Amino acid sequence: MASLNAWDPSLYDKKFRFVSDLGKGVIEWLNPQAGERILDLGCGTGDLSYEISKSGAIVVGMDASSEMIAKAREKYEDICFIVDNGESFRTSELYDAVFSNAALHWMKNVEKVVESIFLSLKPNGKFVAEFGGKGNISAIVQAIQMVLAQYAGIYEKRNPWYFPSIGEYSALLERYGFRVLHAIHFDRPTPLADGEQGLIHWLDSFAGDFFLGIDVEEKLFLYEKIKESLKPYLWKRGEWVADYKRIRIVAVKEQKAL
Repeated sequence: MASLNAWDPSLYDKKFRFVSDLGKGVIEWLNPQAGERILDLGCGTGDLSYEISKSGAIVVGMDASSEMIAKAREKYEDICFIVDNGESFRTSELYDAVFSNAALHWMKNVEKVVESIFLSLKPNGKFVAEFGGKGNISAIVQAIQMVLAQYAGIYEKRNPWYFPSIGEYSALLERYGFRVLHAIHFDRPTPLADGEQGLIHWLDSFAGDFFLGIDVEEKLFLYEKIKESLKPYLWKRGEWVADYKRIRIVAVKEQKAL
């Protein structure tokens, strides 16, 4: 199922600055150079596109959310931002690199994503990405599913994310003609802003697919049950700490796709 999550760009920028702040480390792996043409795939509101552009690279930011792209255009008028689907996009002019942070796990037709990235790159072009890996937010997902099953009688087929193992994803890249240069799978416990409300903001922003068709009052009731379930595990020293596990990977385009 394609994600139907509704994005609120203002809430995203205000409460989830950590997404772009932590993504700056991925830019170090990208090592952009002046004059390079770079695609930021899943650019959100454009903060990392802007960071990459400081190198003198020519950046194009792409996101499937028209709301996020509108905000990015408002913030960074000198950068080209386009609305397109990471699972099917095509480009007439090839890129020196494709960069992606915290976006690929939303694209569940993963083979089409890898194919699209491969076809968008020049020979020896670089692909650098970070996204949720196997076990990412496992406690949160389990709590959501348990509460929905217990109190709403639903949850099946509503998970919008793809969290692969490092071996699974590396093998997929190799099958399409990439050579994987670096790959790590690591824990990154991530504090959520706003104390008690931090988890509520997170659920509102990222877990909308699970709560489709549920009215606001019932949803808030379910949120409280999810918080109760998670508090012994993720509530630490007055803040929620999400159980993030990430994959960071660098690969180069070597040969034609199969």
